[in-house]
Amino acid sequence: MSLISLAGELTETGHRLIQRVYYEDTDFSGVVYHARYLHFMERARTDYLRLLGVEQASLAIEGDVEGLVFVVHRMEIDFKAPARMDDVLTIETATEKAGGAKMILQQQIRRGDALLIAAKVIIAVVNGQGRPRRLPEALATKFLAAQAASA
Repeated sequence: MSLISLAGELTETGHRLIQRVYYEDTDFSGVVYHARYLHFMERARTDYLRLLGVEQASLAIEGDVEGLVFVVHRMEIDFKAPARMDDVLTIETATEKAGGAKMILQQQIRRGDALLIAAKVIIAVVNGQGRPRRLPEALATKFLAAQAASA
């Protein structure tokens, strides 16, 4: 198995990651515990960055003098239907905006054709001291390339 398949794949609209639901993801009723969806979406966002060639640790430590860190500023999540143990989920991430001191990502979690979760994630771009900073143009271009391909 290649590392690329482990990290999902870049698509025409952004990124796609496949995840299986395990027992540890479920609550006493056998459905996925609501907070676990945040884990699935975080993994997808991290792998999206990874496949775009963005190494978050390097940005924070070896970047310019200020460093660069991505932090979730706000999330809007619409829980449409539950997932259950052994379901195979597809987590899709698409860039809506990348520029200034923020990025807006749209994420969906599906089981087959069924939409389970729809989320809008606003990411703040900050320096090592937690102060807002502009997303470097080269990084914004990487995020917007997928958005332009889907337009």
